[in-house]
Amino acid sequence: MPLIYIVEDDVNIREIQRYALKNSGFQVQEFECARELRQAVEKEVPSLILLDIMLPGENGLDILAELRRGIATAKVPVIMVTAKSSELDKVKGLDMGADDYMTKPFGVMELISRVKALLRRAEDLPEAAVLSNGEIVVDTKQRIVTVGGEVCELTFKEFELLKMLLMNAGIVLSRDKIMDQVWGFDYEGESRTVDMHIKTLRQKLGRGGSSIKTVRNVGYRMDREN
Repeated sequence: MPLIYIVEDDVNIREIQRYALKNSGFQVQEFECARELRQAVEKEVPSLILLDIMLPGENGLDILAELRRGIATAKVPVIMVTAKSSELDKVKGLDMGADDYMTKPFGVMELISRVKALLRRAEDLPEAAVLSNGEIVVDTKQRIVTVGGEVCELTFKEFELLKMLLMNAGIVLSRDKIMDQVWGFDYEGESRTVDMHIKTLRQKLGRGGSSIKTVRNVGYRMDREN
């Protein structure tokens, strides 16, 4: 039975989330702040975390960054929950490694649907420890990218985007497919999100970025290099 951690300081919202999740067959633990979450994670890593952004003392984005740095929690699915609804807030959370984003108020059926969808995606096949193409080398376990032997610093989403391109080298990937796999849901905001991330990724990869080709009116392809 999947274990879900709820990090939310609003008691009423937390009760709604707990009730809906338990009725859907999930185990649930609740926390009001980052300190309580850290203590729980040390004892048991959950299957998924519902993380509010506006928390007392330490905001959800800082907690998210800490989770993504941790070896045990780097791949735990995280749904950000917040009263904020601006495009910038969503993009920032997703770029830092959130798997999905829900804006208050939301329906319990939508919550359960998103939780189940993320858990299904988390049960994918084991990936290769190292991916490479030409001068680009990606250590998927340590999340380290090098180009020509030099470390290349990427955001969480840039890393996931590069990994997807490498795993499908030589194959044309549509923007919709990239959005679904990297962002993990039907993004309702700026349609050029993928294009903007590809542009930044190319810049950061330097000469290695030239292997990422634009396929007009379709999407992108990473050319195979020796």
